[in-house]
Parts: sequence; C-alpha cells; structure tokens
Amino acid sequence: MKIPPRTRRRAASVLLAALVLAPLPGCTDQGEPDVAAPSAAATSTPTTASVAPSPTGPAEFTLAFAGDVHFVERTRTLLKRPATAFGPMGEVLADADVTMVNLETAVTERGTPEPKTFHFRAPDTAYRALVAAGVDVVTIANNHALDYGRVGLEDTLFSARAAGMPTVGAGRDTAEAYAPWITEVKGVKIAFLGLSQIAELSSRWAPTASRPGVAMAFNETRAVNAVKAAKQQADVVVVYLHWGYEGVACPNSQQKSLAGVLSRAGATLIVGVHSHLLQGGGWLDRTYVQYGLGNFLWWRDDAWSNDTGVFKVSFRGTSITKTELIPAVISRKTGQPLPVTGAEATRVTRKYQDLRRCTGLASSLS
Repeated sequence: MKIPPRTRRRAASVLLAALVLAPLPGCTDQGEPDVAAPSAAATSTPTTASVAPSPTGPAEFTLAFAGDVHFVERTRTLLKRPATAFGPMGEVLADADVTMVNLETAVTERGTPEPKTFHFRAPDTAYRALVAAGVDVVTIANNHALDYGRVGLEDTLFSARAAGMPTVGAGRDTAEAYAPWITEVKGVKIAFLGLSQIAELSSRWAPTASRPGVAMAFNETRAVNAVKAAKQQADVVVVYLHWGYEGVACPNSQQKSLAGVLSRAGATLIVGVHSHLLQGGGWLDRTYVQYGLGNFLWWRDDAWSNDTGVFKVSFRGTSITKTELIPAVISRKTGQPLPVTGAEATRVTRKYQDLRRCTGLASSLS
C-alpha cells in the first residue's frame, strides 16, 4: 500500500528537528509559454523513516530547490486557494524526496517597518500554500525576514512551527539561527543550513545569545563552525545562501570566496539566491555549487527576471549523481512559475548551462 506523499516524512522531520535544536543553546494566460505536464508528479512515495539501503547498492533519492517565494500583491491573491498557489510547478516540487525554497518575506501582520526600501509580509496561510506544494523546509536567511522587525520575525517562526514547517537561517538566538534542520531519507541523514551574505542591515539583524536574528555569513568563523557541526550529525550537508548582487547573473568575488570556505568545511551542496536572476552551477572540488536560482513565485512583473526553474539533485547514497534545472517561466499575470516545453524550454535550459562560463566551476567531478 502506498503511503500518502509527505505525510510520514512531515511527522518524522518535525521530530528530528526538535531533537536537533534542543541541545543547541496553474495558469494559462494569453501570451504565456506552453505549459508542460510535469512527469512523474504526485506519484512518488517519499519518506523520512529509516529505510535500509538497497541490497544492490546505496539508496537513490532526490532533493529539489527553488528560488525566491513570497506572497505580496498579485501573489498574495493566490492565498485565497493555498492548495493551488504554486500552480502546476507544485507537482514538480512535490516529486522530490525533500524540497526547499527561500521564503522571502516576514509572515506577520504586526511589527514596524525597518529602515529599508522594500518591505514584504504575508499572512500565515503562506505556510499552507508551501505545505500543499510539497515544500519540506524553507530558509529565511534573507534580507526580508526582519522587514517588520523582531516582532515580525518571531511571528514568522511561531507560525512556521504551528504549521509544521521547518525553517533554517534565522532564530530566536544565535544557536537557533545557525542550527541545521536534519532529516533522513532512505538511511541517509541530510542537514540543511541557511546563511545570508547581504550587507543591508546585516549588523542590526544579526542574532545574539539573547536577540533573534538572521544567520550571517559575514561571521565566517560561525558559518564554518555551523557547517562542521552539521557534518558531524549528518551524511550530507546542504547550505542555502542569500548572496550576490541584484540583477547580476555572474557570481561576485565574495560568493566565490565563501563557496570555497564552506566547501572546505564539508558542505556537500551549496545553493543560492538573491540576484533575481539565474546564475550558473558546477563543481568546486567535491562540492556542487549552484550560485543562483532567481525568482520563483514573485510579486512583480520584471520581464528580465522571469526565467526560473526547479533545481533537482539526484543522489546515490551520499554522492551526487546528477543535477538538472527543470525550466519554467514566471507568469506575467499571476506571478506563478509555469513549466515550459519546446523552444521555450530549450532557451531557458541553454541560458542556464551557458551561465557556468563565469562561475569558474567545473562541469564534472574530477
């Protein structure tokens, strides 16, 4: 008998998260590209229960990642029907064993706006939409988690726990902000971390032993120690970074430097966002680095930043065997990501592949 997707995994994940943290003080708009029917969607039976590797070899599983998500203006209206907020790409997200996105908003109706240009917030039904789309964990290590101050961040954390949605990259104190979320898939323990390398209000938003905040990568010692600590608890370590320059498709020197530091600390996979554009990916020694996934479910129609996709990583045991971008574009009407086919899919895929040229990363593991 098939176990309903996500049900068993969600319960096990929440329990594991609690154990880990405790000791650490569908839209077809006119003019839109053709919408593809996602393959093998909603038919997988993912789980975090301990499952022994196959007798013929290490177990195989997939992780999926998408970029910036929030529910503001046109995308806030999608929360009237949380179950379908992500449209057909929700099926692509749900098809992986574990799925992670960047939640680029405070989830609060309270707080005072911080001294910055853009302020994003959403109601707690945002978590219902994420759960319905098959998202298992979100990073909130970004430059919008505290848009409405520490009250807003505390609301974001509280409502996430109420919804059973694990978060990384921010917390009620330093220990919680830098702590991993650890889950287990087919006998492999996977740790997920979130870090921000964005300078805007970084010192004001950094956590302390008694103050909530965002896990900042500028504190390189703490970032490295977080990766090393996660490596001691898990077989695979994933670090989701908020970094780079907005509107720039190539990684900057800070990104490249930090990627090297975290790779040497033991990161298996590094994934990034913030530029609002796709950035390239490839191998850095034995670490796979994906510098930028761009927008995903997005509030504003910026035609220059509408190319997107789901980054899917296949594993055999603790080894990455395949990476791919499942191409999509953001609807200029609803802000939802839409899968694409034909020439449009080829265009986005080639664009993504070409972006490796400026990363300095290798196309294969040497």
